[in-house]
Amino acid sequence: EDAIDPNAAPPAAVRAFPLLKQQYAQNQPDAFNSTLAGYLSSLADNPLAAHPASKARFEAWFNTFDPFLRCKALYVTAFVLICCSWLGYTRPLYRSAIALVLLSLAVHTLGLVSRIYISGRPPVTNLTSASIFIAWACILMTLGLEYFFRNSIGLLVAGALGFCSLLMADSLTVLEGDTLKVLQAVLDTNFWLATHVVCVTLGYAATILAGILGTVYILGGLFTSSMDKTRSRDLTRMTYGIVCFAMLFSFVGTVLGGIWADQSWGRFWGWDSKENGAVLVVLANAILLHARWGGLVRERGIAVLSIFGVMITQWSFFGTNQLGIGLHAYAPTEGLWATLMIAWGIELSILLAGLIPLPAWRSFRLRSEPAS
Repeated sequence: EDAIDPNAAPPAAVRAFPLLKQQYAQNQPDAFNSTLAGYLSSLADNPLAAHPASKARFEAWFNTFDPFLRCKALYVTAFVLICCSWLGYTRPLYRSAIALVLLSLAVHTLGLVSRIYISGRPPVTNLTSASIFIAWACILMTLGLEYFFRNSIGLLVAGALGFCSLLMADSLTVLEGDTLKVLQAVLDTNFWLATHVVCVTLGYAATILAGILGTVYILGGLFTSSMDKTRSRDLTRMTYGIVCFAMLFSFVGTVLGGIWADQSWGRFWGWDSKENGAVLVVLANAILLHARWGGLVRERGIAVLSIFGVMITQWSFFGTNQLGIGLHAYAPTEGLWATLMIAWGIELSILLAGLIPLPAWRSFRLRSEPAS
């Protein structure tokens, strides 16, 4: 390589920046615009700089448009509409909620694809991007459930889960700072890493969704009269189907992670805290499925075990990062312990509520009472 002359004048593009700053401070708009036009012209003449400049303009539009803020408003509106549809005007409000969820999914997809284009990375590279991707995957799955069952539960969960996931992504952005920054060398994108993070995050998303459906089953049966035999059976089938999906992707994603680790670190498995967390998610889903296939649990048992799966997923997703050890400790290690403990407390309370004997559940008590 040629030696760099320390006495050489800096490139014109570099000299433009202090000049632009000076002209801006001295309120010289004509000179500022002329210098800026010359700078942009030099970028247009450089084929290596033209593409980054266009990507920068796209990122500026992306930040101005803020698709995820719009999605949160749409998800909340859809949630309110589906709740109101149970009080009256069922058909028009139900259709409006479907339209809003589909619109929000389109905007959500645009935001997700935009992040992939800007970063040039897979959709999951940190906790913030994982939350955005989990919300997107859950919305797709809930729409699929609504298509097959048409009981409005899928739309209800879509609105609540989409809003909460994106709200959590905003909170994680505060902790992580720049969520589109350059990654560590070991996280440089390759085929096995890209497929691993997508598959394992889909498994996490499905496990979380199954737990939300289990929560709807327990709270709906315990405190309302809406959990009749048909809705109870449908919710159980929905939860079981999602857990099968979660089992497949969490297992495949964990295996793909081992292949990537073998290429990056020279070992397939090292009992790293994050690796152990991924295995715990697989085991939690396997426990539920085996308990169901062996006849150990029925409808209520599936709901309770699905909430246990959410708690394990939260540990794998957040808790292992808080330990600050292992080769996977890339996420923030402070500020999430309290949130994790609060979430676990709420979920443990719901899980224990699911163990209350059925005669104390309002829906099941009304089923057993003779008609007046």
